[in-house]
Amino acid sequence: MKFQYFMPTRIFSGERCLAEHGAALKQLGTKALIVTGTHSAKANGSLDDAVKALAVNGQAYCVYDKVMSNPTIACAYEGASEAVSNGCDFVLAIGGGSPMDAGKAVALLAAQEKPVPPAEIFSASYARALPVAAVPTTAGTGSEVTQYAILTNDAAESKTSVATPLLFPRFAFLDAAYMRGLSQSVTVNTVVDALSHAVEGMLSVRASSVSDALAGESIALIASCIAAPGLSDLDDEARRKLLTASTLAGMVIANTGTTAVHALGYSLTYYKNIDHGRANGLLLARFLAFIERTKRERVAEILARMRLKTVDDFARLLDGLLGKREKLSAAEIEHYAEKAVKAANIANCVVRPEKDDLVEVLQGSLG
Repeated sequence: MKFQYFMPTRIFSGERCLAEHGAALKQLGTKALIVTGTHSAKANGSLDDAVKALAVNGQAYCVYDKVMSNPTIACAYEGASEAVSNGCDFVLAIGGGSPMDAGKAVALLAAQEKPVPPAEIFSASYARALPVAAVPTTAGTGSEVTQYAILTNDAAESKTSVATPLLFPRFAFLDAAYMRGLSQSVTVNTVVDALSHAVEGMLSVRASSVSDALAGESIALIASCIAAPGLSDLDDEARRKLLTASTLAGMVIANTGTTAVHALGYSLTYYKNIDHGRANGLLLARFLAFIERTKRERVAEILARMRLKTVDDFARLLDGLLGKREKLSAAEIEHYAEKAVKAANIANCVVRPEKDDLVEVLQGSLG
């Protein structure tokens, strides 16, 4: 079997890991741009911990805290301008997938000798990036261990990734204590996002024995935590499991990429403002049923890690987490399928869907 596997991020895990291992940040530079959202990093203590770690190291910092959900290209350029004007030589990204993705895009743009026009951000050739450290505060995207920065792309009316190995964070600090104050909806949406990454990784043409091992463990960890209705009343051990599962799933898609679920889900987020993780979850069971027609054994492997017998069992489990589903019109279904079938993710599917297959997935999920 021929395959490649690459994940250069050093991971520190455990409560207070940022305080215990913050000296590693000294390797990255002398002044950090802390990239985060407007509120959560302040509320959960992660920003304070980061500032204290930098102070112990004698490193200066400034804060860019304007990252919104589904960060825009303009946000990335504004953050990069902050980094350059303040003489920051590395990025410390704190938060869920949005601040981490934005932070990586900022690190890339701020390091270029010549400004990259916004129209070329997804296609430019990049030679360097500022070093990045990441502190995830949700268990969802796994961005702390991937080479992707996902930004809202209005020109394409979708979300698009900047992808280069330069974007792998040098360090990731996994402290599940930062997740204690998450709302139930954020918890559900992020966990379903991580589950989607692990499942899609096993449905990719680039899957390998290494990525399958990581994906299988991620799926099993998530399955062990989602018995509680709506992921309510999680204890710290469950949060640690979910954060580990999210990182493992990030390590998977860093090597396998994603599939048609993401290609379809981006339209749900862009046009309908449905959270990314929820969008994936709404589509996942129907896509799994599509794959099962041709790759029954592959789907059986995924279900076994979930301790489920059928795709219908899987669908019922997701329904219990996601609640009432949104509805799409026939015109919307046609439009989203037409966009998705042109996406690069489609060729990455172990069974390549045609447009009619995508229409069927959307119709069965949200029709």
